[in-house]
Amino acid sequence: MNKVYYLKSCSTCIRILKELDLPENTVLQNIKTEAITEAQIDEMKDLAGSYEALFSKRATLYKQRDLKNKKLTETAYRSLILEHYTFLSRPVFILNNAIFIGNSKSNVEAVKIALNEN
Repeated sequence: MNKVYYLKSCSTCIRILKELDLPENTVLQNIKTEAITEAQIDEMKDLAGSYEALFSKRATLYKQRDLKNKKLTETAYRSLILEHYTFLSRPVFILNNAIFIGNSKSNVEAVKIALNEN
């Protein structure tokens, strides 16, 4: 199953989704209205290798809470992502058991390649 975790109010996420030719069976989950579950974050971590890889250090709350000056553990990254959607680096694509995290140009190109391989 293909799945995309995104934020409907994020113009970058919306632009990327419009740019891609996602298969009809792709499930879109707006993480603001449908919170990420523990099972979902654990699945993402298994594919990504760590919770830190899923974590957005550009989030406003990251700066507000001065988290850059704290030593965060994997458990802390997981808890923060589950606590507030803004801590997930987005969008997150899960395509054929491969994960693509974030909105960098190279990541979006990798998603396009993965979609064309199907």
